[in-house]
Amino acid sequence: MVVIAVVLALGAVVLASRWVSQQATMASSKVAVAALDLDLGTRLTPELIKMVDWPTASLPEGAIQDAKTLDTRVIKTSLLRGEPILEAKLAPLGAKGGLSAVIGEGKRAITVRVNDVIGVAGFALPGNYVDIVVNTEDESAKTQAMSKTVSKIVLEQILVLAVAQEASRDETKPRVVNAVTLEVTPEQAEKLDLARSVGTLSLVLRNQVDNSPANTEGATKQSLLKGDDATPAPEVKTVVKRTVIYRQPTAPAAPAKESPASEQVDVIRGMEKSSQSF
Repeated sequence: MVVIAVVLALGAVVLASRWVSQQATMASSKVAVAALDLDLGTRLTPELIKMVDWPTASLPEGAIQDAKTLDTRVIKTSLLRGEPILEAKLAPLGAKGGLSAVIGEGKRAITVRVNDVIGVAGFALPGNYVDIVVNTEDESAKTQAMSKTVSKIVLEQILVLAVAQEASRDETKPRVVNAVTLEVTPEQAEKLDLARSVGTLSLVLRNQVDNSPANTEGATKQSLLKGDDATPAPEVKTVVKRTVIYRQPTAPAAPAKESPASEQVDVIRGMEKSSQSF
């Protein structure tokens, strides 16, 4: 009886282990993950892909289960080792790789020259959003023989694609570079090109989740010196006084009376001459 009980127990253990292994196999699926840390714009090859078992209940949406479909595909975001390769992280079919593969549809990439001040001390990193401020002279003020310097935000919420020749978005350490590549629309590219030709550009780092527009009128030297809280100077009014002189009207002069008609006779007596009227 003891031997029979031991045999039955061993058989139950073997059957239970097989059942557990079968359940584990049925509850997992093969998923493609990154075999190495990959930067955005990298073209995938078989050496960069690894298939691993992933629980079916928590399978990510868009996960790739066939490694052959990833051949020559390009990723548009950085991936860490062991991170699942999702369809949403892949560039469209036909992309050749590089920075051009990660540019959004209908967007363009333009590079502007920066320094440690313009580039927000190196904190403008790939994946961040910035506003573009231009400092120039107001042309309308020149027509009035006035020099009016103005600083104005011309573009908002512009995505930084790369700094210098680096497009990795995993770094958080600031990097001082001399060029920044931005993702803009064709209309924004025209404005940015004009802005850097007429004045000095500055990048303003903004919160990544803040989408509210900045409705500003621009800053001038007059508004800078006056300040926002300064009391406006009282308006000086010029009062023009007019003096009106009234004259008393005078009565018209009476017409002179006409003297009656008379005759004049000249009388000469020797050397004397006299006149008499009748």
